Amino acid sequence: METVAATGSGLVVALAGGVGGAKLSHGLALNGLEERLCVIVNTGDDFTLYGLHISPDLDTVLYTLAGIANPQTGWGILGDTDHTLRMIGRYGRETWFWLGDRDLATHILRTERLRAGARLTDVTAELAAALGVRARILPMCDEAVPTIVETPTGSLPFQDYFVRRRQKDTVVGVRFGGIERARPTPEVLAALDAAAVVVLCPSNPIVSIGPIVAVPGLRERLRALHVPIVAVSPIVAGQALKGPADRMLATLGHEVSPRGVARLYADFLDGIVIDNQDAALAPVIEELGIAVYVTDTVMRSEADRQRLAAETLAFAERLGKRVEQG
Repeated sequence: METVAATGSGLVVALAGGVGGAKLSHGLALNGLEERLCVIVNTGDDFTLYGLHISPDLDTVLYTLAGIANPQTGWGILGDTDHTLRMIGRYGRETWFWLGDRDLATHILRTERLRAGARLTDVTAELAAALGVRARILPMCDEAVPTIVETPTGSLPFQDYFVRRRQKDTVVGVRFGGIERARPTPEVLAALDAAAVVVLCPSNPIVSIGPIVAVPGLRERLRALHVPIVAVSPIVAGQALKGPADRMLATLGHEVSPRGVARLYADFLDGIVIDNQDAALAPVIEELGIAVYVTDTVMRSEADRQRLAAETLAFAERLGKRVEQG
C-alpha cells in the first residue's frame, strides 16, 4: 500500500454524495487525516417528509465517519429498527422512504434546530460533534436547492425518482431548484482556501457532485485553486458501482466511461483515478490534459477504502509538482 501523501498542513477537501462518497471520505479518515479532513456534501437530495428535514447524503457521510453506518446498505444506522415507520403505516400513511428509529432522532433534532433559525452548516457540525466525528462535514450551501429530475412524462423530485419509483424513469434533464440564489458558505470557501488537495469522490457526477459545483461561484473557485484536484471515477467497465449514474450519463448524452466523467470536470480537474478494467482509456483521457492513475477502485472493505484513499492522495502529491510548475 502506498503511504499517505505529505500534503503539508493544509486541508484534504473531499466533495461527496451518496455511498461512494461516504466510503472514500471514510478511507481518507482511516489514513489518519480526520483532523485535517473536510467533506463538502451534496444537499440537492434534501427533502421534507412527515414534517421532518431529511438530508440523506449528509447523514450517509455522518454515519459512515461516525462508524455507525449499516455496512450492508451503506446508508442508515447499523442494527436500527423501524417500529415508528411501521406505526406510521398503520395510520394509513405511505412508507416508501425507509427511516430507522435511531435515524429519526437525527431528523427530529435537525428539524428543531432549523426551525429555530440555525443554519444547516451549524446543525451538521453539532450532530457530528455529538457522534464524535473529528472531520468537518459541510453542506455545500445553506439554501434549499432541491434536485428535480426531468422525465418524458414530467418532472419528479429527486427522492420520488430515486427511491419511490426506484430509478425506473428515463432521465432527460436535471435541474437544481433555486440554485441561482444559493451561495457557498463561508466555511466551504475557507476550506477550499486552506486546501492542500481536493478530491472528488466516486459519486454520481450528475446528481451528487453536479449540485455542489453548480452552486454559483463554486466551480470558478475550483478553477482558480493552485492545488491538485483529483477525481475517482464512479464508472467501472461501463457501469456504475451503485445507483443510476451510468443510465443518467447515457440518457443525458454523455459517454458512460471514466473519460465521460473526466470531461464533466475537465475545466478544473488535474487528474483522475480509474479502475484496472478501464486501463485502456488512460491515453484518451490524458489527451484532455488530465493525468490518469490506474488501480483497483472497488471498495469492498475498510482496507480497500484506506488503500484507495492513500493511493489517490499519493497521486495528487505527484500532480502537485506539476500544478506548481504550471
